[in-house]
Amino acid sequence: MMSFVWLLLTICYWIAGSALALIIAYLLLLTVAAFFARRVTPVRDQPTTRFAIMIPAHNEERLLPDLLANLNQLDYPRELYSIHVVADNCTDRTAAVATAHGAHVYERFDQTLRGKGYALEWLLQQIWQRNELYDAIVILDADSVVSANFLRVMDARLARGERVIQAYYTVRQPEDAWSAGIRAVALIVLHYLRPLGRMVLGGSTGLKGNGMVFAAEIVRRHRWTASLTEDIEYHMALILAGERAMFAPDAVVWAEMPDSLRAAQSQNERWERGRMEMVRHYVPILLREGIRRRSFLLIDAAIEQLIPPFSVVTGASILIALAAVALRDPAALVLAGFILGGQIVYILSGLILVRAPWPIYRSLLFTPFFLVWKLWLYARLALGIKPRDWIRTARNRS
Repeated sequence: MMSFVWLLLTICYWIAGSALALIIAYLLLLTVAAFFARRVTPVRDQPTTRFAIMIPAHNEERLLPDLLANLNQLDYPRELYSIHVVADNCTDRTAAVATAHGAHVYERFDQTLRGKGYALEWLLQQIWQRNELYDAIVILDADSVVSANFLRVMDARLARGERVIQAYYTVRQPEDAWSAGIRAVALIVLHYLRPLGRMVLGGSTGLKGNGMVFAAEIVRRHRWTASLTEDIEYHMALILAGERAMFAPDAVVWAEMPDSLRAAQSQNERWERGRMEMVRHYVPILLREGIRRRSFLLIDAAIEQLIPPFSVVTGASILIALAAVALRDPAALVLAGFILGGQIVYILSGLILVRAPWPIYRSLLFTPFFLVWKLWLYARLALGIKPRDWIRTARNRS
């Protein structure tokens, strides 16, 4: 009986280990490709693109002024961009603050259609009704700031024919708390390393919800969605329609992240539930169409959705290593070494590529605590304890 159980455990190990090894091999492929990517965009001396910057804001009177002051100081001709804020179901002074900073302000009150997706679609309609000519639309979260060259980089990329562009979206002040540092590590590999690799291999960078730029005709033709992960769903619709999202690594958007795991809970639950919905709905479509069209872009997008989050892959790598030690099988130890070593190379490569400061490396020491919290979060989702609606994430300075 014991020999049968041992055999069963060995088979399970090799099935799980092989699946994880394939994921790590693919991440390493993207890692190697990332080092060959071009990371600087040649900008134009005389930019011409007219931008409408859209900011959805729900009770953001404390953080919105930072973004508006930041946008008013961009290295870009001021007459070529305008700022549009939708004060969405606000009960504070968000609208007044935005007006004081010279933004076009639109107040929206709708207790039925609540959330960022609805607010963005409504704001787009208000902008079109102004009958002002814009070449491109920028979407920024209210708790963000951007690099001074943001619009110059986007202008250059639009001028050379790019129609959907994602900036490098990362954590603002990640050194303030270890949880923010861990989140920064996750976003470095997810929002920087992997998009760089995809640009080299011919994939699509994906949309991250913040720091997105679209040629005006794109958002006129494709309506914004209102799902829990509206950015992912919009990206799926675009690539199925033949569009490719390009990555601008030198245009940066820094966003505030919760400085505690408790504050981040609702945001993470919303993201994970939305990601699961996207996997169920879009992965079969992407794989079918990718095979039919012989499109690496579509197949790669499906693979991206199937790759588990940073914390799951890391936790699984550790478990595989422990299982290999228990099995005392040299081949199993080699496989576990590849999985764990590959994960380390993948993470450190991302930190090297962005020239991460020392506090980001130091935050890796808290990875075990983060993994335990993530497992608890997934357990809640598996038990059906999950958000069905958009819930505003707690801000550190509110």
